[in-house]
Amino acid sequence: MPNNSIKSVIHAKDTDIAVISAIGKEDYISLTDIAKYRSDEPNDVVKNWLRSKSTIEFLGLWEQMNNPNFKPVEFDGFRNEAGANAFTMSPQKWINATNAIGIISKSGRYGGTFAHKDIAFEFASWISPEFKLYIIKDYQRLKEDEAYRLSLDWNVKRLISKANYRIHTEAIKDNLIPPDIGKVRQGFIYASEADVLNVALFGQTAAEWRKANPEAKGNMRDYATIEQLLVLANLESANAMFIENGIEQSERVIMLNQLAIKQLKTLSEAASIKRLDLLDGDNKLK
Repeated sequence: MPNNSIKSVIHAKDTDIAVISAIGKEDYISLTDIAKYRSDEPNDVVKNWLRSKSTIEFLGLWEQMNNPNFKPVEFDGFRNEAGANAFTMSPQKWINATNAIGIISKSGRYGGTFAHKDIAFEFASWISPEFKLYIIKDYQRLKEDEAYRLSLDWNVKRLISKANYRIHTEAIKDNLIPPDIGKVRQGFIYASEADVLNVALFGQTAAEWRKANPEAKGNMRDYATIEQLLVLANLESANAMFIENGIEQSERVIMLNQLAIKQLKTLSEAASIKRLDLLDGDNKLK
């Protein structure tokens, strides 16, 4: 089973419904939570839904459209049996027999049966068409909030990335680039100094990262956290000062790496303290 993480919670008619990010970073919605709207025995509700021939046919069609590893022979067997009095089905049985990915079973604190949003909305319709509308409405709210956060995060990263870039490039230009050197050679020098920062912070050069991530779009800095970009801005300023002081590149890499480790540790500890403060505040409110 893939690693899943709680992404958010949908609030529909006083019912909290967990949403996780799962296969291919798609949204999977808790069928267990949806079923709680109808019964205190949500697992039985999900199993009853899975007994229906129309459910099996829908799930099979979804898998055929989205899952190249789906097992059609096993599916045909279930489809022929579905609807009979003796027919039983559980999420685990469906997943294990057909290699399905549309439904997943998750253990732990936020355990239960989760399904791709397409399937979850179909299940919600079976529970209650009215309830389905409430779920869709709050899911749309969730996606709008997510889009806003991503936009905000992108803008913050953009501003941080530009913070000391000019200081760094000016130091390189004034101290490392000889007069009358060609633009190609200049580019190599700028790239070499950019990799000094990359190695100090990320432990690899830009070329090494691209080789390890051939399918990724952009560069390694596009995938950096805000904390890493904050440290990168500081490293640019520090490297500019080291360059002006005539420190060799091999020494600067070591110094910058030590600085990066120290600053990332400080930021991590500060974030932990902030989380503890928030938890303590929540407990006081209770």
